Amino acid sequence: MEKWLRNFFLYLSQNRMMTRLAKKYGLRLGAARFVAGSSLEEAVEAIKALNEKGLAVTVDYLGEFIDNKADTVERVNQCIKMIEVISKEKLDAQLSVKLTSMGLDLSRELALENMKKILSKAEECQVFVTIDMEDYSRCQMTIDIFKELRQQYDYLGTVIQAYLYRAQQDIQDLKKLKPHLRLVKGAYKESPEVAFPVKKDVDENLIKLIKMHMLNGNYTAVASHDDRMIEETIKFVKEKNIPLSQFEFQMLYGIRPERQQELADKGYLMRVYLPYGTDWYGYFMRRLAERPANVWFVIKGLIKK
Repeated sequence: MEKWLRNFFLYLSQNRMMTRLAKKYGLRLGAARFVAGSSLEEAVEAIKALNEKGLAVTVDYLGEFIDNKADTVERVNQCIKMIEVISKEKLDAQLSVKLTSMGLDLSRELALENMKKILSKAEECQVFVTIDMEDYSRCQMTIDIFKELRQQYDYLGTVIQAYLYRAQQDIQDLKKLKPHLRLVKGAYKESPEVAFPVKKDVDENLIKLIKMHMLNGNYTAVASHDDRMIEETIKFVKEKNIPLSQFEFQMLYGIRPERQQELADKGYLMRVYLPYGTDWYGYFMRRLAERPANVWFVIKGLIKK
């Protein structure tokens, strides 16, 4: 049943009609638990609240299925404005960006041009930017663009997904760039031809990736809500005397806030992935797919209405 629900929500996450309806009707049906508002102002208030608790943030202006250049201009401007606010108000925050929201599906050149605008401002303000990884069909393009941009910009990282067979090789190929990498299990529905179909294998691969990247001497963001991944990381860094300055934990806004606070209170850098914006539907569906128990929050939202 759980596997069926996961596939169902992943299917819904790619539905363009539902995305349009979600934009029209706003943050309802429990999405507000996982999305920190529709506007930049609401996101900034959420960032400040987390910072006050000792939690760092990476903020994502949500956007998917961008099919015209005008929308990419709006998203670039919003990202630049957020960078400026982070710098001006001295927030403990970074930026996460999806290349599809920068126009990747329209053209590689457009996405590259838009990323350069954002990264130029990020370098000026010393605000770090992570290029999010999306589904497998865009994986190589994302890595290629990251490699190209990394030659010019320092405040830049990307993401490696442990459920892909290629993940270990990607880390080795990127090693010479000394990249900051966010390591995740992966949240898209992929073919068993390119991804581990069994969760146990994904878990084992993530542990391997964490250790490999740390031993390469590069900064590692361990992005998982799984206690086993967290405890394995803590055990490994103690064994290898890896400094706290070389890694951090990351979790999603609205998921396991008590555990996030616990890690921060223990002295670990705990960064919360905080999304905002009106284009929240695809992101929300993937959160339900990752943990179908989250559907309960949707049901409670319906009951209240």
